[in-house]
Amino acid sequence: MFTRMGSIIGMGIILVLLSLTACSNPVGTGAVPMQAIAPSASSTLQPVQAVAATPAVRFKLKTGMSDGKMVFIGVGAGLDEKINPDLAINSGDVVEITLVNGDGVLHDITIPDLGVAANPVSQKAAEVKVVFKAAADGVYPYFCSIPGHRQAGMEGKLVVGNPPALSTQVLTSVSRAADDMPGPLNRTTSEHVRINLETTEVVGRLADGTSYTYWTFNGKVPGPMIRVRVGDTVEVTLKNSAGSSMSHSVDFHAVTGPGGGAVATQTKPGEETTFTFKALNPGLFVYHCATPMVAQHIANGMYGMILVEPEAGLAPVDHEFYVMQGEIYTEQAMGHKGADTFSLQKLLDERPEYFVFNGEVGALTQEHPLHATVGETVRIFFGVGGPNSISSFHVIGEIFDRVYAEASLTSPPLTNVQTTLVPPGGAAMVEFKLQVPGRLILVDHALSRMERGLAGYLLVDGPEAPDIFNGKMTPGSGH
Repeated sequence: MFTRMGSIIGMGIILVLLSLTACSNPVGTGAVPMQAIAPSASSTLQPVQAVAATPAVRFKLKTGMSDGKMVFIGVGAGLDEKINPDLAINSGDVVEITLVNGDGVLHDITIPDLGVAANPVSQKAAEVKVVFKAAADGVYPYFCSIPGHRQAGMEGKLVVGNPPALSTQVLTSVSRAADDMPGPLNRTTSEHVRINLETTEVVGRLADGTSYTYWTFNGKVPGPMIRVRVGDTVEVTLKNSAGSSMSHSVDFHAVTGPGGGAVATQTKPGEETTFTFKALNPGLFVYHCATPMVAQHIANGMYGMILVEPEAGLAPVDHEFYVMQGEIYTEQAMGHKGADTFSLQKLLDERPEYFVFNGEVGALTQEHPLHATVGETVRIFFGVGGPNSISSFHVIGEIFDRVYAEASLTSPPLTNVQTTLVPPGGAAMVEFKLQVPGRLILVDHALSRMERGLAGYLLVDGPEAPDIFNGKMTPGSGH
């Protein structure tokens, strides 16, 4: 009935046993000898050899909702009502985790770095157990593997022994907040505008517990939002940090001239270059590094946008936000903890491990969610750094009152639009008035990309408007 399981040598983890039960009655609190149960034909788990042992540590988690998110909720043993609690054990402990379905939605629990996985349960009050032994110190994420549930908030940490330094290291954030941008120019004359960009290579946070070496303009992804007026003369100075490993440059799609400025700005580490251009055409334009291989420099974070305001400027709004979509190609699979490295082959195959808004997983959800209030008008300057994938930009729970397609600011806008296409190296400007409170979700409506990190929140405060929307969030809604 049982077969031996292959050892997981690279992670130093010994999976002693998986004990799976699914029932509607609570599990007793007494010592439970470990038993192995062969998986059903539909299960993906591998059977393991039974070992007689008693768990030294027991945890119980219940599934539920908190602040509009799907979560694990601690039960008993000092975990009562804690959301996605850290579970601390000693190296070598035999551990039992009981998952209780608290909401009647399909859930499971998995710790992939330890080879631990439970069959899903969907009936309210049903339970499932996993019993295992962790032999190596470290911090290991546990989460629900049902598609979308981890991204909706169901993730915590198992802390084993004294974790290595990386697990406690606070990784530098490279994500640019969506409101980190200059305000309207409010002028009617042309000027000489000086722009200073510095290219730096920064080790930063890609996702929780995962770092990546970004190549940036001014230390953030995207690079700074630049705002000029049609008719301005723009002087660009590009400095390449002495600590860079690569030459870098900048190509502005707003430039009329060779390479958009890239011909004049191929800049070695420790050097700087300068060029000027006349802003002839109003619009919202992407800029990016254009040093070979260009796609690699862009994928590593070297993109941003420049707004060339029309002569009359833009109509006033209450909030302006700066959002860019990008792709990250890593040798390691999504979810790997530690230092991820760039994959040339995945870039050439156009198979990103991550899709991101403003540089990181969680940049516009955990770190810098957008904020506004009912009755206010929002404008989003949206662009795609890419380098490869088209975006179907959509805000769940809103309709764009106006869309300036392909960022043509002098053409009449489209009105009452649900989703707008934005190509790599392209942009759009969207505007809408907020009429109900709640959490709106920025997405690419190629929605599987949410599972690879692509989501943002616009949190709207203010009074309810039951004549427009009357309802409450329900578990499993995904919104």
